[in-house]
Amino acid sequence: MKIAFYCPNKPLDHPHPSGDLVIAKGLRQTLAALGHECEEIVRFRTRWFWKSPQGWTALVGACAEACRRTWMFRPDLWLTYHSYYKSPDTVGPWISGLFGIPYVLFQPMYATSRRKKPGTRLGFYMNRLALKACRHVFLNNMDDLEAMKRAVPRVRIDYIPPGILPDDFQRNEAHGRSVRRKYGLSDDAPLLMTAARFRPGVKVQSLEYLFGSLSLLLVPPEMPFRLLVAGDGPMEQEVKSLARRLLPGRVVFTGRVPREEMARYYSAADLFVFPGIGESLGMVFLEAQACGLPVVALDTAGVPQVVQHGKTGLLVPEDGGRAMAEAVRELVGNPGLHATLAHNAMDFVQKERNLLKNYQALSKSLEELVKARH
Repeated sequence: MKIAFYCPNKPLDHPHPSGDLVIAKGLRQTLAALGHECEEIVRFRTRWFWKSPQGWTALVGACAEACRRTWMFRPDLWLTYHSYYKSPDTVGPWISGLFGIPYVLFQPMYATSRRKKPGTRLGFYMNRLALKACRHVFLNNMDDLEAMKRAVPRVRIDYIPPGILPDDFQRNEAHGRSVRRKYGLSDDAPLLMTAARFRPGVKVQSLEYLFGSLSLLLVPPEMPFRLLVAGDGPMEQEVKSLARRLLPGRVVFTGRVPREEMARYYSAADLFVFPGIGESLGMVFLEAQACGLPVVALDTAGVPQVVQHGKTGLLVPEDGGRAMAEAVRELVGNPGLHATLAHNAMDFVQKERNLLKNYQALSKSLEELVKARH
């Protein structure tokens, strides 16, 4: 089956890593692995495009390009990943209608509150038009289901569990030791790891919360540990300054690590710690678990969909940081519990959050939509 693929929020080659980009790439890669020809048909980023005349001009050009490429590719179906009020799909509904092919949305979002504000109202209605035009919606976040039912009939909504390709994240102790040597990290002290983009908002809020929480481990009885931080971003200096103030001498910054290299870094660590404030899901949690790292995070937002409390990690309340610190202390001080959670984490990702398994249902549903067209 030929699939015209589109990501209005971020094209697949966008330079800034994010969970959304990971999901989009995984979606395309897995559909290809399942035997489908999946081509990114247009790269126009619709984020707030309507706020400038140049944006509308770019939209016209993108529609013309999409029309040309669709004519050449002759897809059986159009699949858009992640349409919402900031980045509504304004291309897919028109092109799919023009060519008479099913229009499908994967992980769109819908928030009726956005129609009340002048700054978001137009984006809300353009996204609503996309939802009304689609033949089917696939959600990978259960938190979005109730809102989605306001725009799309429940019979046209399916849930596909989030996941990764576990074979891309295998623990390798030799690689882990090489990372430790690279940064002069001893094998004696527990090594915690976190990963995030240093950008304003919830990512930096999570890092600030994490540093503050771990600082509670520096008072008697002090726990020896080091923290490996992978990532970069516009607030890098602020994040490093915060680390020096709250965790002096304990934090090692690696800079941005390509996703294909992340397994080496996870393999160096003993625990993955990240609060996950405002995380819709958090692909890094799955990557870390695939590499045998128990997770310590907040019991908030979409984190419980990718971390099983008491089985693959410990999810704690947002209490200022004390509960997170005690969870870290418990896992470091209890090798038996750590080993059990590490084993369960790898098993969980392999069996329940494996894209190759989970997207087989998606693949079958897409094929049925194409058959129903004829």
